[in-house]
Amino acid sequence: MKFKLLLPRVAHSRLRLLTISGPLLQFALAQGFDFIPLRGEHDEEYQLGVSIPIKRWSVDTDYFHTRAKNFFDHDALGNSNIFFPLTIERVFIRAFEVTASSPTLFKRAQFHLAYSHQKVQGQGVVTGGLTDFSPPADLFFLDHDQRDTLSTGLIVNLPSRAYVSGNVSYGSGFLEGDGPDHLPGHTTFDLSVSRGFGEKLIFAVHAVNVANKRFLLDSANTFGGTHFNEPRQLYAEVRYHFHY
Repeated sequence: MKFKLLLPRVAHSRLRLLTISGPLLQFALAQGFDFIPLRGEHDEEYQLGVSIPIKRWSVDTDYFHTRAKNFFDHDALGNSNIFFPLTIERVFIRAFEVTASSPTLFKRAQFHLAYSHQKVQGQGVVTGGLTDFSPPADLFFLDHDQRDTLSTGLIVNLPSRAYVSGNVSYGSGFLEGDGPDHLPGHTTFDLSVSRGFGEKLIFAVHAVNVANKRFLLDSANTFGGTHFNEPRQLYAEVRYHFHY
């Protein structure tokens, strides 16, 4: 068992964009916005982690807490596709993560898992960049907030230099609009099959979102509008090793 502790890690950033002018500024003012000089971001991050080997399995857990001042983000100008940076007075990011990977099982297979539970909240006002001078707000969710994510899968090595791999991905849903509600959770499944021919040629077929599930991925304007996930995708891959 191994422990790791980082208290704290401090990071700074400097931003040079000071203002906008001309027709773009007039458009922003007409929409009720203005642009004030951006401020540099200041981050403090605290981490605590544990690594546990269990019968040749590897399990890593980690907790981190980030406090950011003048957090760098972006937003759309009114109902447009024009995006500008901004800085938020304070942002708090708290997350617990765990990853696990297995040894070779039954001399052929290997399992992996990654899970994260995270909360991203802002507080205060917009201190720089695009702003409508809204009054201070207390603990609001950022559009990045998706509480739970999970990815797990299995790779199986087959005879004749072939393998099959499958992966299941889950997300609990990003923020719905301005929140505090979140979009429904979603799960997708991906599958890959590959086979080698001789020492030089490899042929593979990949299927993404095998069940062809459709769902609303986000509706926040800072992502550029409403997005749905990609439908089922199938593609082939051929790799050939040349001598040179």
